[in-house]
Amino acid sequence: MSRGAEVEVVNFGCRLNIAEGEAVRAAASAAGAAGTIVFNSCAVTDEAVRQARQAVRRALRERPEASVVVTGCAAELERSAFEAMGARVVGNDAKGLAESYRFKQEKNGPSTSSWRTELGGATLNSPFGLSLSKPRPSYTPALSGADHARAFLGVQTGCSHSCTFCATVLARGAARSATVEAVVEAARVALARGQREIVLTGVDLASYGDDSGASLAVLVEALLALPVERLRLSSLDPDRIDESLFALLTQEARVMPHVHLSLQAGDDMILTRMKRRHRRADAVRLVERLKAARGEIAIGADLIAGFPTEDDTMFANTLALIDDADIVFGHIFPYSPRAGTAAARMPQVGRALARERAARLREANARRRHRWMDAQRGRETAMLVERDGVSGHAANFAALTLADPAAPNSIVRVRIGARDGEQLHAAMAATGIAA
Repeated sequence: MSRGAEVEVVNFGCRLNIAEGEAVRAAASAAGAAGTIVFNSCAVTDEAVRQARQAVRRALRERPEASVVVTGCAAELERSAFEAMGARVVGNDAKGLAESYRFKQEKNGPSTSSWRTELGGATLNSPFGLSLSKPRPSYTPALSGADHARAFLGVQTGCSHSCTFCATVLARGAARSATVEAVVEAARVALARGQREIVLTGVDLASYGDDSGASLAVLVEALLALPVERLRLSSLDPDRIDESLFALLTQEARVMPHVHLSLQAGDDMILTRMKRRHRRADAVRLVERLKAARGEIAIGADLIAGFPTEDDTMFANTLALIDDADIVFGHIFPYSPRAGTAAARMPQVGRALARERAARLREANARRRHRWMDAQRGRETAMLVERDGVSGHAANFAALTLADPAAPNSIVRVRIGARDGEQLHAAMAATGIAA
């Protein structure tokens, strides 16, 4: 099929968007929207929105024959800006519906009325794309495509917290979860097509089931009843890791020893002003407990540099958290004000200083990660081989590169060698193929 005759989906941002992108592709294809480019955008930072705008402008300029559609969080928050460019806009809750892409095939222009369809009582016509005061439609699990060894499985969307820096609730509304039964069925699809690892993802994954009486631990236990070989969890709020989930993270071999925490800062005053629900000592204590129970666990964390009112001492506390919480996989970015959030109205530290502090955090995190990677040398581990046959990840999420190719999508026993930048060399261990 020629490039212009197919539906192209360009995903920005989080793993949930990657999972939902496959539903977008299926819906647009079912609508017969050949020659359509759908940009599934992100709005977690102003840089993410800038990248989406840039990509849309380029497509409109270089692909005049294509129908250009923008969906995702940036589309919800900046609908009029994308429409002014000449793109169509589809709201987050409508992006998985075929009717959203059954527009007339004329040149790009303002969105048709199809994206304003009533969806379970939520009308897509508020300043942020959705009327947040009305009931929201239930969430359908989103499963990424079959083109990767790992399957991203979106099980939850939205957030019911009110962190002062975050625009996600404006773009996605209150937290909603898929049913356990629906998630299990989606996981069966991934397993049936041969994917060896499932990654659970969501906007606020740890809140899974709050709207239905279930819990993330209950969902994990249901998935482990399937022949799942590797189950990985994406970002978790530290205050929502209860004893049941803690036990699964530390005692279940098929739950990968890789815990990514939504920490955001390492200073209590900043955490308070962010309206986070944990304090610095809580994060450090949780990591200590996790590693005491399962020493191989690798810790990741989201961190924001340059939050409003952050002074040198407050920043130093966040900088020190990298070592105090043994963070080896840092997702670090400078604060950027998001319209409609409380933090945007607080005294700002300035973008230049925020970028400088983010760079210092990244440098400190790289030093700790490299020490951790160097300490892996000589160890044997199971590696999930990606489709290229040479790259993949260990259970603890260390990035590995094989000396000799192995069967794509296989799980092999390897011995870890020297570090090369952000990759670890690996060679097949004497025990060979694990599965």
